[in-house]
Amino acid sequence: MEITERTLTEAWQRTAARHALLDDVGLPPVTSSEDELEEWAERAEEAEDGGLFLLLKADGTVHGRHGPYRESFDTRHLEQVLYLIAEAAMRQRGDGLEEVADLLDRIDPAWGRRFRGGGLDDTGTVEACGRDPLEGFAWIAGSWLEQAPYTTLAFYRAAPGRTVDAERLALLYGADPAQVAAGTRLKDLQAVDSGRAHWDRQWKSCCYGQAGGWTYLLHHETPPGAFADKEAYAALGIEESVWLTATSAKAIYNFDYVRDGRRVADDSDAVELLWYEHGRAPFLRGGELDFLNRALRRAELDHPELTSTYELYFHALEESLGLRLPRNDFAEGTVRAAYWAGV
Repeated sequence: MEITERTLTEAWQRTAARHALLDDVGLPPVTSSEDELEEWAERAEEAEDGGLFLLLKADGTVHGRHGPYRESFDTRHLEQVLYLIAEAAMRQRGDGLEEVADLLDRIDPAWGRRFRGGGLDDTGTVEACGRDPLEGFAWIAGSWLEQAPYTTLAFYRAAPGRTVDAERLALLYGADPAQVAAGTRLKDLQAVDSGRAHWDRQWKSCCYGQAGGWTYLLHHETPPGAFADKEAYAALGIEESVWLTATSAKAIYNFDYVRDGRRVADDSDAVELLWYEHGRAPFLRGGELDFLNRALRRAELDHPELTSTYELYFHALEESLGLRLPRNDFAEGTVRAAYWAGV
């Protein structure tokens, strides 16, 4: 059934009448004008009002925005709109995510499960993580904010059953062939260039290896001529890549995900980790990156002890995409490393 303002109004009235927790919750403001929606959002930002606004498009799609937040959704399913209106209302009433989930449970147990799962559909019971999140990929989040050990954390994955060759990848980037052949480790570089010398040269170095089905290459500056051999790069069989890039002086922390040669970003020009606010979905709900919204919700509920949104984000990347980095190898300096050729 195509959603119209009348069907939406009548459906919400019926829903609110059935639940005591919703009997004082009115339908959010609805418009068919994108300009008016922008005006509402701007006023809400000035007033720091996180209320929900709805844009009803001509094709029956409902677009929702939460005041000054980036959180938004697009859906053509009436039941999903009703859930999202209730979710927004309970967020304003609940003190913390677990209480919001409990309130939604009281309205409809399926809605409580949906909130805990972080998606637009009831995906059933989601098991809690049950382990220390900083034992996984999130261990590096804090230092990465200060561009240590490297500015760029890049990950590459091939089709199932194949592995992206870490040495070949490092060489194509411009790693010193002699150091790659010798199996040089990070502590070897540090031993040769101790103190200030290594600090200066580390900006022209890389670390590389494999973990969790991904091949990783960490670096600062990329040397001129990297990827000059396009055929050799294509032969690596890369089907997915993830880039996390930090520019701490400008407080810019980007996430880029490429799959099958196409950037996955719901048509966004850039994806910044600063978009993520605790308890809010940083990406379009139901969009291409909704798997990260779901993983972030689970990370928030599973690990209330984590106050850093970056640690939560990195833990969500581990849970959703399987990103890994060997913490002990970096701590002990045994990770493979090389300077760029000619440095």
